[in-house]
Amino acid sequence: MINKRLLIKNLLAHFDENSFFDKKRQLNLHTKEGKAKFLKHICALSNSNPNNNSYIVVGVEDTDNEITGTDFYDDSNIQHLVNAFLMNSPKIVYENVRFPHLSSNKVVGLVTIFPNKEVSYFKNKICLIEQYAAFSRIGSNTVPHYEQQLFDNKLVVESIENNSRNDLKQTITDVLDFINVTHVNRHPRYEVFKEYFVLCWAGNVKWIRGTRFLSRVDIFLVNEHLNLFYSELDEVTIEYNENEFVITEYIKLGLKEATSYYPFSKQTITFYDNVTYSINSELIFELPKYNRRLLHHIYNSNLVLIRKLKNNEPFTFSEERDLEHLSHSMMICYLNGFSEAKNDLINCKELLKNSQNPMLFISFKEVMRILRKLKYETIKND
Repeated sequence: MINKRLLIKNLLAHFDENSFFDKKRQLNLHTKEGKAKFLKHICALSNSNPNNNSYIVVGVEDTDNEITGTDFYDDSNIQHLVNAFLMNSPKIVYENVRFPHLSSNKVVGLVTIFPNKEVSYFKNKICLIEQYAAFSRIGSNTVPHYEQQLFDNKLVVESIENNSRNDLKQTITDVLDFINVTHVNRHPRYEVFKEYFVLCWAGNVKWIRGTRFLSRVDIFLVNEHLNLFYSELDEVTIEYNENEFVITEYIKLGLKEATSYYPFSKQTITFYDNVTYSINSELIFELPKYNRRLLHHIYNSNLVLIRKLKNNEPFTFSEERDLEHLSHSMMICYLNGFSEAKNDLINCKELLKNSQNPMLFISFKEVMRILRKLKYETIKND
């Protein structure tokens, strides 16, 4: 089994950007421009590597390879984004890889693009990329056309992957570190599946109306150094047996202080006897309905808050409290037919990010994650 942290280290240590490897400081998949750039690189790397995996590492400085990390990204439906825009789309996986020097909410993203014999191209226009456009990699450059490769990277990539295999000593060390150091005060546990896979998880326990929830949950597949789940805000329940580990995620929704917990998604990790595993995600969210007149009032009040943020105007005490609910209440408005609410919120991203209250930007990122998952699920079912 490949140790993904060691794989990233080997890529960064021995290779600059090339025809099978790219690196990014971050991805901005909540904007059309960010999606277009990401899809362009997927298309180019796929077309240039028909016989081997290719990789994008996210959370690395371009100039000196410093590993600065990026936010945990839930990849459960990212394949549907690729399928929606690329014809002959490759299979891709986005994984969140743990590095010990990064804070608990930061990881390094690893995008694996699997071999694809067909030529990928854009079947739909997005941003400045036209329909039917194709891309390739020439060295470290992405070029706006398909170009058949003169060199086969298969032997080089296989050598890198073979030198990134796991070992028992490192696995034991990582389990002890998770339990005794990283999450010592957050009820850490571990379980071994199929006599091979080691899964650790931890979180703060809370009881809500008779149900045991975990918050600030961290779930770590030790063998591959992957964070399978991380959340700063949401609550989850966990169930498992000898074959499966099931995470049901809940989101706290409501207007002002009147909130409830709603099941949002279910993630099932299934372990097999042939030393493989699969992850299946299912969206189970049903949007609660709210009074239209009340939503109209809240939407207009939120626009006033956004205007005051932009103009650096002072807030009243009640407005300060409403500001803490801004992102989630704008999401509720958007999902109930206020079509501009999402863009209104995105346009004040930098204001929330630079606020003295860090929870404002954390809430913004959580809302963007929820909306992204809802959108990808819609794409999948079209």
